[in-house]
Parts: sequence; structure tokens; C-alpha cells
Amino acid sequence: MIPTLVFDLETIPDAAALRTMRPELSQLEDSVLVDKILEEKQEKTGSSFLPHYLHKIVAIGCVFKGEEGVKVRCLGTETTDEPRLLADFFKLIEHYTPQLVSWNGAGFDAQVLHYRSLKHLIAAPRYWDWGDEDRDFKFNNYLNRYHTRHLDLMEVLASFTPRANAPLDEMAKMCGLPGKLGVEGSQVLSLWRAGKMAEIRAYCETDVMNTYLLYSRFQVLRGQISLDQFNAEQQEIKTLLSTLPGQHWKEYLSAWAVH
Repeated sequence: MIPTLVFDLETIPDAAALRTMRPELSQLEDSVLVDKILEEKQEKTGSSFLPHYLHKIVAIGCVFKGEEGVKVRCLGTETTDEPRLLADFFKLIEHYTPQLVSWNGAGFDAQVLHYRSLKHLIAAPRYWDWGDEDRDFKFNNYLNRYHTRHLDLMEVLASFTPRANAPLDEMAKMCGLPGKLGVEGSQVLSLWRAGKMAEIRAYCETDVMNTYLLYSRFQVLRGQISLDQFNAEQQEIKTLLSTLPGQHWKEYLSAWAVH
């Protein structure tokens, strides 16, 4: 059995990097500096979204399915720094060589992982293998956009046509899943500033579970699992979530029951 690793990142602007690029603003506090640069970008481009390399990772949510079943959690703890989060994530790939699954991972998460790993010198030879070490990776690796070892479910469902991309929240709700529970990615910075890392991690965990459950449906389309297997797994997931600590899972299950 090839393990499956579904992942999702939560990020904030990298104030330290922005400071090096805008030395004329170096006297400002981090929050003031970041807000000023975001406002400038909004005025100039109509969007405050920063380039991928300027996104600092504060949480990595994972759903891992292996021989022992399904597990869901954010890596590390509320105080784990970015280098350790990256190291722990790539350690999973080094050890298991899993099927990676994401929603918009090929358009955002992967590039952020790449840039931030370069910043912190995080080695991940299995992930970066193009076939130099393992010949099979020449024809199916994590880096080629059209290979399936990293499956960006959003892109695949859209046939790699950007105008056909669908938001995770809306796709999840359309398919009878809870979707987002009152928190959106745009709120992560304000939550982080307020010291609410627990809320960020809870949001990340429910988002990555939405992706996993959509991937399960996709496996039915591909004929990889039957409807009976799919229905059995849905019940197993509900049972699993009912045993996990955290108010977010109670809210998730309640929303799932409604949908």
C-alpha cells in the first residue's frame, strides 16, 4: 500500500525578509511595516497578496493514510518554528515516499515549500529526486506539474485550466462536506497577531480534512475504491473525528451532519 499524505499550509508575511528589501522602512515595527507594504501593493495592483517567497509558514496540516488507518494533525506545536515544520514535513516524504495530495498545492503550497526550504537549507533528497537516484522518479516525481506523485486535486479536476479552478470551500459544500467553519485564509495574519495559533491550527486541520474527503470521492471516480468502500471510510472518518480533542472537530461533525 502506498501511503497518502494530504497537506495544507497556513502562512503570514515574512516581516524579516520584507525589512531587508525595504531598508527605508527598517525603523518600523514588524506589524506596521507589513501593513504598509500590503497597503502599497493593494493600491498598486489591486491585490495585497505577496509573492510566494515572502510567505512564512506557521502551520502545516496533514492527513496521513497508511497501514494503520487515517491520522489528521498539524505538525509540531503552536510554538514550532518554520525550519522545524519544514524538516518534519519532508521527513515524512523521506520515510514513506507517499502520494502527495493538495488543493492548489501546485500553484501555491509547493512553491512556498521550495522557497522557504531554500531560505532555511532544509534537505529533502527524496522530494527533489528527478530520477537521478530512483529511475521511477524520472517518469513520475513530485516536481513535474503533470506527474501524479503530487496530485493537485484542484488542477486535475479543472483539467489544468485556470479559469475552471474551484474554491475548496465551495467544492466541499457542494459535495455535502462542512467546508470552512467561519475562518478563512485572509484571517490568518490577524489571528497570528492575536496569539491565536490554536485557532489557526484548527482551521488548517479542518481544511486539510476537506481536501482528503474530496480526494476520497475522486478515488471513486478513478475506480480505485468502490462505493461500498467509500461509504465505509466516510463512517470511519466520522468515528475518528469524534474521538479527537478540540471544539473544531465537534463543529466539523455537526456541520457535516447538516450538509
